[in-house]
Amino acid sequence: NLENGMARLDAALTGAKEIAFAVIAMTLTLAAVYAPLAFATGRTGRLFIEFALALSGAVLVSGFVALTLSPMMCSQLLRHETKHGRLYNAIENFFHALTANYRRTLGWALHHRSYVVAAALVVAGASYLLFTSLRSELAPTEDRGVVFSFITAAEGSTARYTAQNLQAIEDIYRTIPEMQKFNALAGFPTVSDGLAILRLKPWEERTRKQQQITQELAPRFAQIPGVRAFPTNPPSLGQSPRNRPVEYVIMSAAPYEDLARLLERFIAEASKDTGLMNLDTDLRLDKPEIKVAVNRDKIVDVGASVDAVGRTLESMLGGRQVTRFKRDGEQYDVIVQVADSDRKTPGDIADIYVRGKSGEMIPLSNLVNVRESVAPKSLNHFNRIRAVTVSATLAPGYTLGQALASLDATAKKVLPPTAQTDLNGQSREFRDSSTDIYFVFVLALAFIYLVLAAQFESFIDPFIIMLTVPLSMTGALLALKLSGGTLNVYSQIGLITLVGLITKHGILIVEFANQMQAQGKGVLEAVEEAAVLRLRPI
Repeated sequence: NLENGMARLDAALTGAKEIAFAVIAMTLTLAAVYAPLAFATGRTGRLFIEFALALSGAVLVSGFVALTLSPMMCSQLLRHETKHGRLYNAIENFFHALTANYRRTLGWALHHRSYVVAAALVVAGASYLLFTSLRSELAPTEDRGVVFSFITAAEGSTARYTAQNLQAIEDIYRTIPEMQKFNALAGFPTVSDGLAILRLKPWEERTRKQQQITQELAPRFAQIPGVRAFPTNPPSLGQSPRNRPVEYVIMSAAPYEDLARLLERFIAEASKDTGLMNLDTDLRLDKPEIKVAVNRDKIVDVGASVDAVGRTLESMLGGRQVTRFKRDGEQYDVIVQVADSDRKTPGDIADIYVRGKSGEMIPLSNLVNVRESVAPKSLNHFNRIRAVTVSATLAPGYTLGQALASLDATAKKVLPPTAQTDLNGQSREFRDSSTDIYFVFVLALAFIYLVLAAQFESFIDPFIIMLTVPLSMTGALLALKLSGGTLNVYSQIGLITLVGLITKHGILIVEFANQMQAQGKGVLEAVEEAAVLRLRPI
């Protein structure tokens, strides 16, 4: 009896060690999945580093609890029941039937391996097709209860003109039933620009989403004459609402005038894509400008100086601080400048005087020539090359990935070989985050393989376990496809998490199969028994 008891104890300890081995392997595998997320850079890295480290730590603590506290709790809480109720029996009968059917199907599959391998290849290939066909974006648009609207007037417009057109947006806001409050700001960031913010009622007090309201506002804003106005949904990851989702950079060494003509053809072709809305560019060559040519001969004749003329124009039109004075303990700046009413038109320059050599005041109209023209608003560069940025918003249901693919196709069709393209803003962040996620995905697979190879002391067992990864991806990608989801930072993190979850099942099946082979069972019998045991927990 003592020998039999010792044998049973030894078998129990061996089984406990093997179970502990499987738990440790699963724990390290899940931790290896989440840890690479901490290496992601940019906004994605800042967003998920706490998530990755917290989850890795939680998995490690969970593994420690499973090896220490859980066995003790099982010894104290579990009881052997001699009789069960109807619900238990019904559930148990269901699982027995499910297990029996699964065992028969698995037995057939193990004896028809060519069909199973062919089916696995088809399923794995489907994951690639689904991956390439899914729409992609940085992050899905969320209902944040606020709509931002932007207005741009013609170059040279006054702040008063911009404010008057903002009132038209405010009138439209008043007609929105979900409106809670709104405010508007004219002259930001330039005189011809304006911003209007619509705050919506709480979610429980309205039936329409923010995206639906934005979609309703777009055609109404397009009817405002004299300005370009459009509403937009705020970005989901905290970017500035002024930055449009699409920022496509075109670079060339050609003069800006040639670049403008090239840009016209590009925008005309890109406008054919109905998914791109409010196409615009930062290249403005029509900013009103007044050119003042100094007649040096006349200035010499009257005894003045070019410096005096320049300082007079600067002081009278732009303003100059000339001194300070104190009164009642307060200090005030003295600024010289012509009144606003006397510097509204180019002809007002003629009414400014400069002092001659005899002390007489001479009108500037005798000393300078004034003419009106246009000039570039700004000359932008990107990577130290002349560049223009084409920006756009997205139509409902149109993703950033689709928009950038469309613009790439337009660039190949329209732009000459000397032109280069790049991305900026949210578009660049989308491209960089996608690259980072793919790197994290490969890094997670490598970590898992190395951890499993060290645990199993084999390079074949981890390879068998990880063969299930592409098959599981097909299910996840198919679910995204059928539900209308997209590939974004959230769903990509979910796919990485799926790698850890699916390898956990593989670890247990392979480990139990190895144990049964060590007990003298054949390979097929051991695999079948291990898979059947794992079915119920799954």
